[in-house]
Amino acid sequence: MDKAHALVVNDTPALRRPGLDLLRAFAIIWVMFYHAQIMGLGTPLLAFTRWGWMGVDLFFVLSGFLIGGQLFVPMRRGQRPDIVEFMGKRAFRILPAYALMVLLYFAMPSWRETTQIQPLWQFASFTENLLIDISTPKAFSHVWSLCVEEHFYLLLPLICLALFGRIGPKRVMALLAGVLLGGMVLRGALWLHELEPLLALHSNDNLFSQRYMELIYYPSWSRLDGLLAGVALALLREFRPQIWARVQRHEWALYISAALLLAGAFWLLQSREAFWPVVAGFPLLAAGLAFLVAAADSEQSLLGRLCLPGIAPVAAMAFSLYLSHKMVWAVARQHLAPALQGQGVLALVVYAALALLGGATLYWLLERPSLRWRARWLAHRRQTDRLAVQSAGV
Repeated sequence: MDKAHALVVNDTPALRRPGLDLLRAFAIIWVMFYHAQIMGLGTPLLAFTRWGWMGVDLFFVLSGFLIGGQLFVPMRRGQRPDIVEFMGKRAFRILPAYALMVLLYFAMPSWRETTQIQPLWQFASFTENLLIDISTPKAFSHVWSLCVEEHFYLLLPLICLALFGRIGPKRVMALLAGVLLGGMVLRGALWLHELEPLLALHSNDNLFSQRYMELIYYPSWSRLDGLLAGVALALLREFRPQIWARVQRHEWALYISAALLLAGAFWLLQSREAFWPVVAGFPLLAAGLAFLVAAADSEQSLLGRLCLPGIAPVAAMAFSLYLSHKMVWAVARQHLAPALQGQGVLALVVYAALALLGGATLYWLLERPSLRWRARWLAHRRQTDRLAVQSAGV
């Protein structure tokens, strides 16, 4: 392993856990299956595909767990989180690949999966999910979830700084529960006051679905459940390591709990636009996924030991795959759709291979070099800090 990549890995020790890689790879594959069906590319795995939107919620839980851990590690040692370093790491990780894809979407309109797109400034400001208009299909709309995570990256470190040394882990956990409950109340209020009146318009079901997506599914304040669940796991791991170790020793209890909660979430979210799914479906789903993440964090667990071929590279490329797969498929569809029409498994294999090729290209062209630049920046910054401390000591 080269030094730059080692620094990237060691900087976020949980990031390369095999079990978490497995969940990350599964999440992006699940999401891509879902988008393939929406784009009309077809798939023989409809029972698997229809739930693919839940892969985003799995990403949210993973992000809350990993990013929360980065902030809580120094706090556990009695140190304030370094906000500049945290934001710099996020910028190196996300902005280069994202900026290139935004540039391609606006410079090459013929490559888009659909003609219309939100204004450029919304992508530049990460407000696309707050202002999106889905009255007509929009290209690159799947970055709504990246916008949610960017808002999370901005707010969580500021909250950590505000709470540093003032309240303990128990109160922070209570605060997380309060925010979770607040999100449930907010979604319920939005449904009752904004969506329920539309049910009387039986001739306009599309308007109801549109407003559901714009008011409840996309906005950051309505989609914090998975992130909060991940943060709660990170809080437990860093500040209550004995409890965390005891929880992980009961691996099968975690799997059984996850299965029960996820079964309830699948049942409740069969009609995800109804009132109770809107209110309770997302937290139930987040809780089930959180139990899976808790199990996967242990390298001794079944998920941690399950070394399937190809999982590590897919997990490493997950962000590049997320950004690029729709554009790759849009271009491929222009040229290959007639030949692959009705081909079922063959079409699935071809489109999957092209998506992997596109994601790998973006990863090796920009994302991986960005991680190397980040490693060098971190090394230089930390060396500068050490020299400054030594000088002050002299």
